Amino acid sequence: MSDAEFQRLATALDRHALIRPDQVDAVRLLLLTGCRHGEVLGLQWQDVHPGYLDLRDSKTGPRKVLLGEPATAILAKRRQGRQDNSSFVFPRADDPNRPGPSLKSFWLIMRREAELPPTLRLHDLRHSYASLAVMNGETLYMTGKLLGHRHAGSTQRYAHLSDDYLLEAAERVAAAILERGGAAT
Repeated sequence: MSDAEFQRLATALDRHALIRPDQVDAVRLLLLTGCRHGEVLGLQWQDVHPGYLDLRDSKTGPRKVLLGEPATAILAKRRQGRQDNSSFVFPRADDPNRPGPSLKSFWLIMRREAELPPTLRLHDLRHSYASLAVMNGETLYMTGKLLGHRHAGSTQRYAHLSDDYLLEAAERVAAAILERGGAAT
């Protein structure tokens, strides 16, 4: 996702924060953690610890997801605002003993309102997390650890670099070559 797309998504989420807080919080948690859709919806309070999530059943097996302050704040707000005894962070409204329903229909609304590409899937938020990690200086190894990947090849498929970022890299390389006298202008 581009910076403008992130901004439009944030605006769309803000518009729905009061009427659909569970869905908004879940999408924001996806954005802030790089977790999978099912990992967030199946999240139970026993999995939430200070500074991390202890996912007992993720696609690649048990893993720890470290939480930055924004993700921690979302979870703290949810814990404080609990009105039921559900073990789920995102319980179903009609049955708090079950995890929340899919976010797919909510995602279609967000995608349309934020004018995002019609091919952008909810899972692509995970790809965007990986891409931003790499574009902000994290190594593929570190990004893979953040996502819970076992193999570097998986992370390489996730980290899509924006044209602006690639252009900046090309400019840095060209400047380094010019500094060394490697190309006359």
